[in-house]
Amino acid sequence: MERVCVTGAGGFVASWLVKLLLSQDYIVHGTVRDPCDEKNSHLKKLEKADENLQLFKTDLLDYEGLCSAMAGCSGVFHVACPVFPGPVPNPEKELIEPAVTGTRNVVNACVKTGVKRVVVVSSVGAVMLNPNWPNDKPMDELCWSDHAFCNQSQSFYCLGKTIAEAEALELAKSSGLSMVSVCPSIVIGPMLQSTVNASSLLLLTLLKDGHESLENKARTVVDVRDVAEALILTYKKPKVEGRYICTSYVVSMKAMADMLKSKFPYYNYPKSFTEVEEDVKLSSEKLQKLGWKYRPLEETLADSVQSYLEIGVLSKH
Repeated sequence: MERVCVTGAGGFVASWLVKLLLSQDYIVHGTVRDPCDEKNSHLKKLEKADENLQLFKTDLLDYEGLCSAMAGCSGVFHVACPVFPGPVPNPEKELIEPAVTGTRNVVNACVKTGVKRVVVVSSVGAVMLNPNWPNDKPMDELCWSDHAFCNQSQSFYCLGKTIAEAEALELAKSSGLSMVSVCPSIVIGPMLQSTVNASSLLLLTLLKDGHESLENKARTVVDVRDVAEALILTYKKPKVEGRYICTSYVVSMKAMADMLKSKFPYYNYPKSFTEVEEDVKLSSEKLQKLGWKYRPLEETLADSVQSYLEIGVLSKH
């Protein structure tokens, strides 16, 4: 049985990844800040968790702790990353530094402990903020977010992800580590954890905030379960390296609200939408060529609402 490590195991994407790895008979080492914290309790309830899941108390800035968690593992999935739903008082210290230093620690720990293969979870935030990319060309893996533009637009999460991903790929190359990075778009879908993560707020805002008016922005979205599948798919192909964009749909906020409303008509949807001038083109063709498939958006939305009801973050009507 193969042993792998997942950083930030209690998070939205990582929880699904852990669930999927356990179902495929991997032994999983999960890093969490506090194994006894109630917000990680869902991990212990996963099928096969009793015998095949071990939680390690560490964080990204604790190099020795990461080395302990990775000991004996042939693969590492680096999923952990600080995300804040609202404004961050000190982005350099709270977002950029943990993302960059944390990723550097993970890569160095992988080298030290003899890990064979690493999958780094980046973000389309490291791809899409590039004003110099030709308008008529879908953004692909060659497109990197522009540091100056990220700073100027105060997109510090995207800046942290861009620097961290580029440095991880560079470090892996210089140390001979087999690595692939996956860049998901906005990840939605059913939650396994009990605390609401930043990207799930996208749907919850549509369902319950009752805005008078909302900008009809185009959103690039992907199902959390499809992201977990993509991570395992790229992990299992050792010749695969570099970056892979992981996205399924470009959908406007209004179209998403209409889809939700057709199935769940009784929620507090925005009263109206204002049009926005934008053209979002993003391609996950490279990942699909590896055999990655994604589920229908209707299924993702229905399963999301179902999970919000079960967890109690959305009330029944």
